[in-house]
Amino acid sequence: MAEAPYSSDRLATVFGGSGFVGRHIVRALAREGWRVRVAVRRPDLAGFLNPLGAVGQIEAVQANLRYPESIQAAIEGANAVVNAAGVKRQRGRQSYEAVHVFGAGEIARAAAAQKVGALALVSGIGADPASRNPYIASKARGEAATREAFAGAIVLRPSIVFGPEDEFFNRFAALAPFTPALPLFGGGTTKLQPVFVGDVALAAARALDDAAAAGRTYELGGPEVMSLREAIERTLRIIERKRALVPIPFGVSRLLARATDFASAVSLGRFPKMLTTTRDEIELLRHDIVVSAAAVAEGRTLRDLGVAAQGFEAIAPAYLYRFRKTGQYASSRAA
Repeated sequence: MAEAPYSSDRLATVFGGSGFVGRHIVRALAREGWRVRVAVRRPDLAGFLNPLGAVGQIEAVQANLRYPESIQAAIEGANAVVNAAGVKRQRGRQSYEAVHVFGAGEIARAAAAQKVGALALVSGIGADPASRNPYIASKARGEAATREAFAGAIVLRPSIVFGPEDEFFNRFAALAPFTPALPLFGGGTTKLQPVFVGDVALAAARALDDAAAAGRTYELGGPEVMSLREAIERTLRIIERKRALVPIPFGVSRLLARATDFASAVSLGRFPKMLTTTRDEIELLRHDIVVSAAAVAEGRTLRDLGVAAQGFEAIAPAYLYRFRKTGQYASSRAA
């Protein structure tokens, strides 16, 4: 796809722009011709984003969601705002409530006060304020806080997101070389609709330019629905390894997650992040994570934002190959 001419007249501020999804949104906006201001806690660690655009097109600025003044400064002069800030694990002040709810509300209030043209929030399929899962519930409350302050906000709810830095497929691929079996949390029957991070990013960029998108909630899924078992089997085929798949009930899965979470805490973060699973992540798998029939019928999908979804097996081998016994070199028999 040809890149749009870079215009200094269109400025988008992206919160959480150095994260997994956020960095791809920054890239997509730059390719669509936006000037991008990336609001992060540590601008000095966000220099890797600069090459994603032309010289001077991408700028990292300091902002902390706990301090409204920094949010207002980051939005000043922007034509559009994307909130891709999120945490998968609560640690200290980086809680679900602080980031997903309070932070989302402050961003929306600042955007409304400065009369920003468009605001997009990255949430997740299944967001539900009544959920017992604090992660899922916080996502829904963040949507509500955003819409309360900025009625025309666009909400993007992706399914499981895959891409080079994902913590889902990479996690199972990283485990495979060191264990004879992989766990099927909850039995492995949960339905997933993995969506490529680049497609989510392009959807965010397109939504900002689509006046019809204002106030709508889009559910973003890839072209295929698969069970958790099927997702892991596909991962193993790509990395050319054979492993037993062991169904584990949700109760036992929660205990395993608690153990890895505890190991991470007592090791002061030295326990491999890729091997850490939280109880909230296990709870996410209690319900299918797929695009709803209502979203399809009402035109609230990737296709309706002009994005052709890319399949898992068209993308994943390019970043999972490193887990093969021979790496990127000639294939060998399955280990």
